[in-house]
Amino acid sequence: MPETGTQSTPDGASTALAQQQTSVLHRTLGRFDIIFLVVSAVVGLEMLGSVSAQGPETFTWLVFLIVVFLIPYALIFAETGSAFVGEGGVYIWVRQAFGRPLAAIASAFTWITQPVWVGGSMAFLNAEAAREHLVHFAPGSLMDYLFKGAFIWLTVLAAILSLRRAKWIPTVGAFCKIAFLAIFIATAVIYALQHGLQPLALGDFSPTAAGFITLTPLLLFAFLGFESGSSVSGEMKNAERDVAFSVLRSSAMAGVLYLVPVFTILLVIPPSDIDGVSGLITAVATVFSVYGGFAPYALTGAVALFLLANVGQGAAWMITSDRMQAMAAADGSFFGGFFGRFHPTLGTPIRVNLLSGIISTVFMVTAMQLTGSSAALFDVVLSVAITTYLFSYLIIIPAAVRLRLRFPDAPRPFRVPGPNAVFVLFGVVTTAFVALGSWVSIVPGTLETLLGLPYDFSTAMGVPYLAFEGLTLGTLAFIIAIALIGYARGRRVREGLR
Repeated sequence: MPETGTQSTPDGASTALAQQQTSVLHRTLGRFDIIFLVVSAVVGLEMLGSVSAQGPETFTWLVFLIVVFLIPYALIFAETGSAFVGEGGVYIWVRQAFGRPLAAIASAFTWITQPVWVGGSMAFLNAEAAREHLVHFAPGSLMDYLFKGAFIWLTVLAAILSLRRAKWIPTVGAFCKIAFLAIFIATAVIYALQHGLQPLALGDFSPTAAGFITLTPLLLFAFLGFESGSSVSGEMKNAERDVAFSVLRSSAMAGVLYLVPVFTILLVIPPSDIDGVSGLITAVATVFSVYGGFAPYALTGAVALFLLANVGQGAAWMITSDRMQAMAAADGSFFGGFFGRFHPTLGTPIRVNLLSGIISTVFMVTAMQLTGSSAALFDVVLSVAITTYLFSYLIIIPAAVRLRLRFPDAPRPFRVPGPNAVFVLFGVVTTAFVALGSWVSIVPGTLETLLGLPYDFSTAMGVPYLAFEGLTLGTLAFIIAIALIGYARGRRVREGLR
C-alpha cells in the first residue's frame, strides 16, 4: 500500500525519528537472554489448567498441533526473524511486506493483547492463587482490586527499567516456571505411586470434533509468540545469529513444557475438578498431600514460584510488545511521535509502557464488572485476549510468506529447507488454523451448531452471551479504531515534519 503524499517516507525505509530512537538502544541481549525471554513470555502456566479441563483428548490434540502447527510456524519465523532484523520485529516485517497501514493494524493487535491479557487473565489467575493459598480476600473486594492493580504495575515497572537489568526479571521468571513444573511433576510421580492414577482408558484420548473446536484457540494462543524476541532485535548482540536459534530452541522447550505437565494433570486430577483459573493449583495441592504436615508450607512455596513466574511472563510481554509499538509510533504509524520516544538513558519506551499499564488497568476494572464466578471471568478475559492475538497473525503470517517471495535474495542465516512452495504451504496451513481459532473465539458455538454438536453458551462460558459479545466485539472495534486513528495522526512523522 503506497503512502499518500509525495514526501512521505517509503514503506521500506524507517522515518528519521525511528532512526534517531535506535541510536539510544543498548545491545545487551545474548543468546541465553533471548531464549529465556521468549520462554518466559510464551510458555504460560495459566494455559495448563484451561486446556487440561477439556479432558484426555487435550493431549491428543496437543500432539497433533505441535506437529502440524507449531513446527511449521517456528520454522517460518526462525527464517523471517534472522533475515529481517530490526527493532520492532513484527511491525517491520509487515511494513516491508504490505506497507504501513496494515503494519499499524497488525502491531496494534499484537501490542494491545498484552495489556488486555495482563489485566485480564494473568491478574485474575494470580489473584485467585493468592486468595486461596496466601492471603485471603473476597472476590470483588478492595483488596482484590489492589492486588490485581499491583500485579499490573509491577510488570509495567519491569518494562521501564533498563534492559540490562530488566532482562533478568523474565529470566528469573522462566527459571521459577521450570522449577515449579519440575517440583509438581516429581511430586505427582510420588503421589501416583502412593494413590494410583486416574482410571483413564486409551479410548479416553480419542479426538472429537467438539474437542478440536474448543481446544484450537487455546492451544494456538499457547503456541504463538516465539517471534516476539525479534521486537528487541535492535538490542541483541548478534541478532542474525541468535534469533533463529532462540525461536527453534524455545519452541522445542515449549512443546515439552506443555506436554508433560498436561499429561501429569490428566493422570492425577479428574477433568471435572479442573477449571481454567485454578486447575493447575488444584492439581498441585492434590499431589502435595504426600508431604503430610509439611504440605501447606510446600504449597505456599509453590504458589510463590507460580506468582513470580507470572510476573516474569507479564514483564517479558510488556518488554517486547511495548518496544514494537514504540517503533511503530516512531515510524509514523501510531499517534505521531509522542509514543515513539525511547528514554535516552534507560533505552526504554516509557510512554508506551505507561499507556500499556493504563489500558491493562482499565480492562481489569471493566472485566470485574461482569457477573459470574472467578473461573467464568477468567475464561471470558482469556477468550478476549485470544481473539485479539490471533487476529494479528492473520496479517503477520502472510507477511512472512510475502517477504520470502518478494525478497528471495535477502541473506538468510537460517532458511526453511526446500523450495518456496514448502514455505508457502507452511504459511497457508498455519494461517488456516489461526483463522479457525479466530472464528471460534469471536462467535463460540456457531461451528458446533453447523456440525450438529451440542453446545450451551451459558454453561461453557458462565456469563451472559450479550455481555461476552459486547466485551469481545467492543475490544476488537476499539483496537481497529485506535490503529486507524493512530496511523492517520502519524502523517507528520511520515512526512518528516517532526
